[in-house]
Parts: sequence; structure tokens; C-alpha cells
Amino acid sequence: MYQGMNRTHLVLLLSVIGLTGCARRAANTSTADAAAHTPAPSASDRGNAAKPTPGDDPEQALAALSATPIYFPLDSSLLPPEATDELARIAQALRQRGLAKVTVAGHTCELGTTEYNLALGQRRAASVRAYLVNLGVEPGRISVISYGEERPADVNAPEKNRRAEFSFRLAEQAHAGEL
Repeated sequence: MYQGMNRTHLVLLLSVIGLTGCARRAANTSTADAAAHTPAPSASDRGNAAKPTPGDDPEQALAALSATPIYFPLDSSLLPPEATDELARIAQALRQRGLAKVTVAGHTCELGTTEYNLALGQRRAASVRAYLVNLGVEPGRISVISYGEERPADVNAPEKNRRAEFSFRLAEQAHAGEL
């Protein structure tokens, strides 16, 4: 066995690797389910993708992007109705900043097994991604990841841990390996 890696770490690592394939398959189905169960974006939400103007400063464009977390009900990856305004705002900002990319991180509370929570976090992130794609954001600009229960926002408030969070970066940073 590898030095410094105990049996628990190895089992957890193998579980995560094994679930990655399962979570992707589940995310594909839940993405379709999420798209079917979320309100359809209006024509004004979709709009035309705006291209950055030559004078745009990429650093300022990235600094202008911010988002509040999307909170989910217990054991659900369906977008709550109150999330649509925030997601429409994020989609518009991304369409206006062609150099920006986003990672959607899915989180859960501590209820459930590690494997279940990783899969649920993946489904939550995938449903947010599906909605942003429906609003006109190019799929290649949105990546998803699940942290499950591993990064709680507030250990005393489980409802704040059932969320999807956003991190923005520039396309050049992603290609250069800076982020």
C-alpha cells in the first residue's frame, strides 16, 4: 500500500473513482429531468449571446461576475422557483463576457452516506448547468463538480449546506493551468 495512505483513504478514493462514472450517468438523466421540471426560460432570458468588445478589460469582466448560492430542499436536485431570477442574471452576465467560464459546485448537508451525497451534489450542479444552457450559455463554458457534505457553509444550519455555488474564471486562466 502507498505510504501515508491508510485503508480508509484508499477505500474513499476508490469509492469516489467508482462513483464518478455513476454520477455522470445519473447527472445525464437528472439533467434531462431537471430541464423537464424547471420553468422554461423566456425569449427575453435567452437573448443573443453578446460578444466582448475589443476594449473590454478581461480582469474587470471577471470582477463584475458574482453570484449568490442556489439553495435546494432536502434530498432534491430540482431547481426551486426562486432560483430562476439569479440564474437568469448569471446567464446574462456570462453571455456578455465571452472570456468567462464558470464552475458550479454542488453541496449537501451531512445527512446520507458520502457516496449518496456526492451523487446528489453532482445532480444539483448538473441541474443548474442545464438551466444555464437553456438560457443560452455555451455548455463548454460551464463545468460541474460535487463536494457532497465535505464543505459545509454552516455546520449549525444544514439548510445552508444544500446548495450550488459558483466560481468564475477567465478562459485564458483555465488553459494556462492557473486555476
